[in-house]
Amino acid sequence: MKIALKNVAKTFQTFRAVRGVSLEIESGELVALLGPSGSGKTTILRMVAGLEYADEGHIFFGEEDATDIPVARRGVGFVFQHYALFPHMTVGENIAFGMKVSKNKRSKAEIEARVGELLRLVKLDGLQGRFPNQISGGQRQRVALARALAVDPKVLLLDEPFGALDANVRRELRRWLREIHSELGITTLFVTHDQEEALDLADRVVILDEGRIVQQGTPEQVTRSPNSSFVMRFLGDTNRLGASVANGMADLGGASIAAPALADGKADAYLRPSDLAWSATGGGIPASVERVLDRPDSRRVIAVTDAGDPLEFDVAPEVVVRAGDRGFVQITRAQLFAAE
Repeated sequence: MKIALKNVAKTFQTFRAVRGVSLEIESGELVALLGPSGSGKTTILRMVAGLEYADEGHIFFGEEDATDIPVARRGVGFVFQHYALFPHMTVGENIAFGMKVSKNKRSKAEIEARVGELLRLVKLDGLQGRFPNQISGGQRQRVALARALAVDPKVLLLDEPFGALDANVRRELRRWLREIHSELGITTLFVTHDQEEALDLADRVVILDEGRIVQQGTPEQVTRSPNSSFVMRFLGDTNRLGASVANGMADLGGASIAAPALADGKADAYLRPSDLAWSATGGGIPASVERVLDRPDSRRVIAVTDAGDPLEFDVAPEVVVRAGDRGFVQITRAQLFAAE
């Protein structure tokens, strides 16, 4: 099922939550809405679900204008961050609930067969008789997904589905959800503020700020070719250095890099920790090491340039560098934008 939002807007009292958003989600695509708090991502998801109505614009499911269709008739499955399971019902009863109250009546045998099928799909065979408080948080989230899938939705919507879980469980469920999506091919839209989650899971990432789409593309496109300093800062650790551009070259106070697309004048250079290297002998920006943080697979160096700019970067575990060392920070790549 293809979804299309056309110039959709939503205001809550005086707060403009969504500002003229247009977005197409292809049938079978898995799309992440990513952005800081207050960027409009959850409001967009709720409008697609029918839990909120747009003040302006239209939402299409395929060729049908679904803008004013009630949530019960939209054919969506919704998974919330905090599971929203019925505590007095067993796992099996939670999964079966939507089928029992649906207008498309199924026999008891059909419902039981579907529950068993979904339990196998979400790898919870044998747990149908347990109650939600008798299973782990990760298992509860699998039950919530199975319940959403039980009614054969045309569209699957997930609102911060792994936000309440610890990091290791989140990583496991991300891999699992991607496998489920590949198997079922259901059009899926999910909301997250976790960049790693969006980049790991989505076919396409839509980045929002202040109710507007600021960039969208594959994970490779948004990470390798950010179109603004906001996107660069939002997607991961970033260092910023002031630069001066003249004749297609940017001077960063000890290092020069090509800047063919920028006019002469002030600019900002954004550098990921992996974009920088350390040299004890020269060929870069003079700096002093303030701290070294050891990690299982690298060492994070916290340094300050002679101009007073802080820089953080990673070196291999075997690189010998200590607090107080003097040396040079070398630039392997950078993203340049006109100064804000």
